[in-house]
Amino acid sequence: MAHSTFPARFEFLDEIRDLVAEVAREGGFSEKEIYSLQLAADEAASNIIEHAYAGISNASLDVTSEVDGDEIIITMRDNGKPFDPSKVKHPNLKADLSERQIGGLGVYLMRKLMDSVQYEANSRTGNLLTMTKRKG
Repeated sequence: MAHSTFPARFEFLDEIRDLVAEVAREGGFSEKEIYSLQLAADEAASNIIEHAYAGISNASLDVTSEVDGDEIIITMRDNGKPFDPSKVKHPNLKADLSERQIGGLGVYLMRKLMDSVQYEANSRTGNLLTMTKRKG
């Protein structure tokens, strides 16, 4: 298991991706699976930085990555603005790029790449995003 607290800034995305990859490699995940895990973690952290912490410069983000049996569990906790992923519409992937709505693709990608994406907003303990993926 690896746990770190990162400043909620885009320049720390590489470190977040590295943390996820290291744990996944140790857990025996394939390079293709690791790429998907990193992409999902990148999207999740980007959303937290951009939306939950919009306009807040000294915020932090807790990231934990652990392998349990044949599953990897990635959690991210923040104290930013709560977010309801169920309100995000599925993007119209068939629409011409110029006509597509901006946003919504990150949540869609996270759901596609992971087996499970759960989100809890709690005014006392902060927002908790939990993403899991099984090997193979």
